[in-house]
Amino acid sequence: MSDSLRKIPIKVEQGTPSPKEPETRSLYEAQKKLYPKSVKGIFANWRILFILGTQLVFFGMPWLQWNGRQAVLWDMVNRKFYLFGLTIWPQDFVYLAALLMSAAFGLFVWTTIAGRLWCGYACPQTVYTEIMLWIEHWTEGDRNQRMKLDKEAMSARKFRIKLTKHSLMIAFSLLTGFTLVGWFTPVRDLVAALPTFDFGPWETFWIFFYAGFTYLFAAKMREQVCKYMCPYARFQSVMFDEDTLVISYDEKRGETRGARKKGTDAKAAGLGDCIDCKQCIHVCPVGIDIRDGLQYECIGCAACIDICDEVMDKMGSPRGLIRYTTEAALEGKYPESAFWSRLKRPRVVMYALVLAIVLGSALTSLALRQPLKVDIIRDRASLVRETDDGLLENSYSIRLINVSDMPIKLEISVEGLEGIKLVSDQQKLTLAPMANELIPVRVQVEPEHAPQGSHKIKFEIKAQDDSFEIEEKSSFIGE
Repeated sequence: MSDSLRKIPIKVEQGTPSPKEPETRSLYEAQKKLYPKSVKGIFANWRILFILGTQLVFFGMPWLQWNGRQAVLWDMVNRKFYLFGLTIWPQDFVYLAALLMSAAFGLFVWTTIAGRLWCGYACPQTVYTEIMLWIEHWTEGDRNQRMKLDKEAMSARKFRIKLTKHSLMIAFSLLTGFTLVGWFTPVRDLVAALPTFDFGPWETFWIFFYAGFTYLFAAKMREQVCKYMCPYARFQSVMFDEDTLVISYDEKRGETRGARKKGTDAKAAGLGDCIDCKQCIHVCPVGIDIRDGLQYECIGCAACIDICDEVMDKMGSPRGLIRYTTEAALEGKYPESAFWSRLKRPRVVMYALVLAIVLGSALTSLALRQPLKVDIIRDRASLVRETDDGLLENSYSIRLINVSDMPIKLEISVEGLEGIKLVSDQQKLTLAPMANELIPVRVQVEPEHAPQGSHKIKFEIKAQDDSFEIEEKSSFIGE
């Protein structure tokens, strides 16, 4: 190495500041493993109830039967969506749009009223993360035990505990993937194919794909998903206002915080009710300190409320140092009991009105929905021809789809021109449940009643019991 490339030591005299090293800053925060402490209380019980409820629906719904088939099935292969007695076809995409719009505006209404309660109690990421934490608590113990175990050197005992934990997490993840596919492929068929693993390629892919991401997000990344990947955490503040119900720390009551013995007169000691035990931080699944104010990372799970109330009970202080309240109520603009009267504000009313309109329109459309779908297809290869009887004839195909679970007896007719008649071997027919049939028909008219050009006609398809009648417009080509 040449002298010019060698490092020359710098002599630093006494009292002379040493040269500063270049400062490097990372654009990303290094993940710090959190060890949420288990907590008991009214909000913890509500979380358990919501977790069990959502999973009962997710795991149990595919097993329900309805008229000899799976009650809820999104049959992508045959392009039919079954919802108990209702069958949705691709032509009914408007109902899917209404469902998505209802979910969006429902979330907007709820967020404006009560913040991120969806995130804290029913979001799949929160639910699955909580289940993984239950597995972790059961196998490794509570917070201090888990921290101690992670600090230990690897041993047969530690390996056994870790292996048990991750095996249970992977098994649960595979179960979620299997159940998800059971919403799209009959779950009983999947169970029958399980011993030989005789699944189709798409079933196999989606079982492992969903299972893999369940394990990755809920067992490994956890709060990182909520903090850095979920878009809802970023735009939720747009829907917040000073009357939104959020988890808040009562700074006026809690400060100045500091440790003290039970029974100490906090006011005489110049202290607030907060004893700075940091339990609210230890139970937080995203690792924030709620005493620093509302933060976008907060998912509204209320674990900090449960643990703080427990500490207040032990100290003989009133509950509610951390509680659900609004910014305006916390500032004393109105009593907390007046929260319900604040639901009439314009933002809530607007979101609720749009939600009601979308839901009302969709439900009304479903209530008026006919059990039959009809599509008239003109034969383009032969627009018009003359029969042996001297009549003008046009050919059509009528697509009939029975969207109900019952057979329908139908009668087909046509009108619009004088003397018009329908010729078909299936002018009267019975359409089986969920049947999709293409019926060829011919329409004939006297030449004097159909001069050259296009003439409006309409096909009438009605039930033989007169329960409904459908009219579809078309045209007859004369010459």
